[in-house]
Amino acid sequence: MSSTPPANSPALARRLGTFDAVVLGLGSMLGAGVFAAFGPAAAAAGSGLLIALAVAAAVAYCNATASARLAARYPESGGTYVYAGRRLGPVWGFLAGWGFVVGKTASCAAMALTMGAYAWPQQPVPVAVAAVVVLTGVNCLGVEKTARVTRVLVVLTLLALAGAVAACLGGGQADPARLTGWFPHGFTGITQAAALLFFAFAGYARIATLGEEVRDPARTIPRAVPLALLLVVLVYAAVGAAALLAVGPGELATSTAPLATAARAGGLAGLAVVVRIGGAVAAAGVLLSLMAGIGRTGLAMARHGELPRWLAAVHPRRRVPHRAELLLGAVVLVLVLLVDLRGAIGFSSFAVLLYYALTNAAAFTLPGPRRGLLRPLTVLGGAGCVLLAATLPAQAVLGGGGLLLAGLVLRAVHVRWRGGRAGARS
Repeated sequence: MSSTPPANSPALARRLGTFDAVVLGLGSMLGAGVFAAFGPAAAAAGSGLLIALAVAAAVAYCNATASARLAARYPESGGTYVYAGRRLGPVWGFLAGWGFVVGKTASCAAMALTMGAYAWPQQPVPVAVAAVVVLTGVNCLGVEKTARVTRVLVVLTLLALAGAVAACLGGGQADPARLTGWFPHGFTGITQAAALLFFAFAGYARIATLGEEVRDPARTIPRAVPLALLLVVLVYAAVGAAALLAVGPGELATSTAPLATAARAGGLAGLAVVVRIGGAVAAAGVLLSLMAGIGRTGLAMARHGELPRWLAAVHPRRRVPHRAELLLGAVVLVLVLLVDLRGAIGFSSFAVLLYYALTNAAAFTLPGPRRGLLRPLTVLGGAGCVLLAATLPAQAVLGGGGLLLAGLVLRAVHVRWRGGRAGARS
């Protein structure tokens, strides 16, 4: 696997600076954890979801460090598909790319359904379908449009989260006595909640998967990744603590819109409408950035023959992988009609945690004077990813493992078929 795109494949344009990269990372993360993953995390860990949040953040930091170092060394689209292919071999690269595409496609469906649940609780699926169609079109217009729209969505999301915290803490219902039941399911509950909350932190990789479109990637990416992650950790901690104080873990665990439930409980219930609007906007921001990242990974895999080569097309004027984006939109539409929100979160978390385990393994092999600090972090990050993935619900582990295995089998068949055709021509 070469370090640059094939000569006959048009390059993507480098248009993103540090600010745009941070905003895309924020747009990918903000909303997923606060508006979607807090409910199942509370069911698994009770008030211990705050501990789980710290665990997920620590694993995410290790992964972010590994991702940033690798992205600076290999500044092209594809993320860990590229890094694992360079450092570990093509089979591991394919497994990482397949895991990312499969897991994040499930994330897209989850975010579309989250948007529907907040925007129109009685009819979430039509809203989800409309969102996928519109945002697929936005991504096909070019990465600058994606970054511009994401900036607006991030600002609106932060305003909604500020309203949620104000309603939870200022509505007269906040009570420290609700912070009980820290370990209802023991250590396994904490790790399972951390795995579910990790779903919320994985957006920092969107910066790496857009590496071919970032200006001065060796300098920009290592700055943007940890900064975006730190900002999101601070926001999540504040919102999570406020929601637990307002209604406790029990109500969060049973609600499909946990922040709206928390905001509605006190004397500032009118802010629940703002929170619902914010939840829909936040999910739209995450969905937009997710689809951009998956399209670029699909482009990288198609360039090297791991996916059908017609997906490697780059639009001559918009300079985006338009075929990959359109196919992704179609697949997400099908999933929106078939999947359950919480099941999609668990499945996505499993595939993405294994993706980051390979990220850490690839970063462990990097040479250079700074590897003495990097290697302990990659060992910790890799072990953390495997532990969290293993403690997810059985259906997520079995379903995710089965799809990853199916991808490897299909790749082996494709490689053998391609080799047979080459032999027949010679």
